[in-house]
Amino acid sequence: MCYSAQVRQEHRRYIRQFGVEISLKDYVRLFWDRNQGTRNIKIPKAMEVQFADPQTPEEREIHALIEQWHEVEAARLELELFKQKKRLADAERKLAVKATNGAREDQRIASSKIPWLLGQLSDLRRVDSEERDGRIFPGDYAPVMVVENGVRVLKPMRYQCRPAGVPAFFDQKYPGTYNARRDSLGGYWKKTFGYSHGVIVVSAFYEHVEQVKPDGSTDKLILKFVPDTHQEMLAAVLWAHWTDGKEELDSFALVTDEPPPEVAAAGHDRCIIPIKPEHLDLWLNPDPSKLDELQAVLDDRERPFYEHRLAA
Repeated sequence: MCYSAQVRQEHRRYIRQFGVEISLKDYVRLFWDRNQGTRNIKIPKAMEVQFADPQTPEEREIHALIEQWHEVEAARLELELFKQKKRLADAERKLAVKATNGAREDQRIASSKIPWLLGQLSDLRRVDSEERDGRIFPGDYAPVMVVENGVRVLKPMRYQCRPAGVPAFFDQKYPGTYNARRDSLGGYWKKTFGYSHGVIVVSAFYEHVEQVKPDGSTDKLILKFVPDTHQEMLAAVLWAHWTDGKEELDSFALVTDEPPPEVAAAGHDRCIIPIKPEHLDLWLNPDPSKLDELQAVLDDRERPFYEHRLAA
């Protein structure tokens, strides 16, 4: 499973390198939906930054939606911070008189939540970019390159695929649908494989692994895998458009396969599939009658050596 990935967000680089069109209407809808609070929409900070200097009416609309959300989110965090500070002060006053389990629990919870809330507020107001701003996790949104009407288009999609025709609770029932196993493409994913393909541009991916210690116990670690070429990769994805007649959702899953030896040796059993640039158009314009050609694209993948280190 690909637990997390470092994803390119910069629109201008996509335009220069791939000649894509940015689907601004989809970005408008995404940021509008987040402001309405109808569902939990998680947007990486690096995606917001793309609209910091708006040039078109749609970009200005998106920028305004982002500013509105920041104001509401800051007010929510500040209110919760006030509540937790009061909770801590009340608990400490009670403990000064008599130690009770309730007061100790309030002190513990508030002492944990206050630094977290301060960090969230600081992150919300931060203007300097950091590497983590472009990192995605299941449930986060990322720019996905697809082909629509013969044109390469960049669309924001959620990293966890919800197929068309399923109920919304599918996400909770099947939380692992952010990865599409290659050995399931002809089974579970047969309505998507050969029909709706895309790529995300990634520079690294992260995985949970277990490390056996000398005493036989295990440590759970998060490793960051980076190609030794230090070049970005065109990671193959499947995507779906879902609607219930009221809400709409575009979402995707990374295609994964058996790992190369160095990833397996590090303790993980899956790996993303980087598409070679010369196969990009074939992958983005799938023909369900030619699945063998698409499987051949996955076979003839980029094969960098993945260096790894403990994730920060």
